[in-house]
Amino acid sequence: MKAVLFGPPGSGKGTYAQYFKEKYCIPHLSIGDILREEVAKNSEIGRIVGKYVEKGELVPDDIVIEIVINKLKNIDLKQGFILDGYPRTLNQAKALDNFLKIDVAIYIHAPLNIVIERLSYRYICPVCGRIYNLKYVPPKNDLKCDLDNSDLIRRTDDNHDVIKYRYELYLKESKPIIEYYRARKLLIEIDNSGSSYENIKLLEKILVEKSILKTKPCREDL
Repeated sequence: MKAVLFGPPGSGKGTYAQYFKEKYCIPHLSIGDILREEVAKNSEIGRIVGKYVEKGELVPDDIVIEIVINKLKNIDLKQGFILDGYPRTLNQAKALDNFLKIDVAIYIHAPLNIVIERLSYRYICPVCGRIYNLKYVPPKNDLKCDLDNSDLIRRTDDNHDVIKYRYELYLKESKPIIEYYRARKLLIEIDNSGSSYENIKLLEKILVEKSILKTKPCREDL
């Protein structure tokens, strides 16, 4: 399955991507994580990205497109992939189409009040990328990852003002992308206001019924 998974910050994209990665062993590329890695490395491109991330603004298209295409060139596309958080602009969507054809575009959304609550309690494992919510999906041990026991961290941009700004900016920027994929009959929309687990199972059923997800599970316990 070659899929793009996009939606406002805090809508649940990472949780969805993690599920399909673990159950079906589909490579997962989180654009946000990739950009933050560049910032952490203090590379030339990372210093540029960092200025935008600190303000909660979108990183320019040319930078994001270059990073994404380079990543895709270095993975086995036969296994498929899940691009988490991409595209964020119409230019990014068209650039991906010029490189390869995707099977599905999955748009995950939730209202602002729910997004703020989720992100206010969100912690992430810096090693494996697993996402936790201290209120709804807490780790078994206090601020330790269930899988590798690493110390969980909070993203610096998970504060109320930045969340609200990023959310409103995303809704404005995403309308052309939604219409772009809808016109190509590639769009699946999921309202993730309620239980993420139930909505993930619903999405999984849709993908199987549409013969988009053809890979057999590599784990049966999820």
